[in-house]
Amino acid sequence: MLDPSFFSYVTVMSITPGPNNLLLATSGVNFGMRRTLPMVFGILVGCALQTVIAGVALEVLLHWMAAIRLPLTLAGCAYLLWLSWKIFRAAAPEERSKPQPMTLLGGACFQAINPKAWLMATNVALLYSASSGVLTVMIGFMLLNLPCILIWAALGDRLRSHLQIAWKRQLFNSLMALSLVATTIWMLTDALLAA
Repeated sequence: MLDPSFFSYVTVMSITPGPNNLLLATSGVNFGMRRTLPMVFGILVGCALQTVIAGVALEVLLHWMAAIRLPLTLAGCAYLLWLSWKIFRAAAPEERSKPQPMTLLGGACFQAINPKAWLMATNVALLYSASSGVLTVMIGFMLLNLPCILIWAALGDRLRSHLQIAWKRQLFNSLMALSLVATTIWMLTDALLAA
């Protein structure tokens, strides 16, 4: 049986802004809900795998966490800055290649360098896996996470019709890119202060 606090923790962590949700909203705007669904399920699978990894390998993870935190954060920040640039350029009229939404595999693999997702998976494993079991926690996590991330993709999809004018789409993509840059700076500052 899952502790009631599990439901609020996973819901709050899943619904609040972070790299996944910013990318989902941006993908919803640029590609629509249907083409964003593989990314949604990739994020869901990736986060579920992280929860299992964190639950099963918690002892090793905690021992290594101090050693891998800064390199993982640096890699994640570099990737987020690259994504920010791609988002910023997504509506540029001179772009020759047609952009594509993130795939299921891409969404799942992105979780490997997403510090917020690792924090969430580790906390869930620490707080709930011992008492409820890793499988129960993973299933509960997926059931709570899915509607939260779908909201962000749907929000982007709904905004899509309002952002058909090139300058509006560019403004939205620029704001999403700047949000990712701000997130990156915050994560990098936090990691460097902790090192």
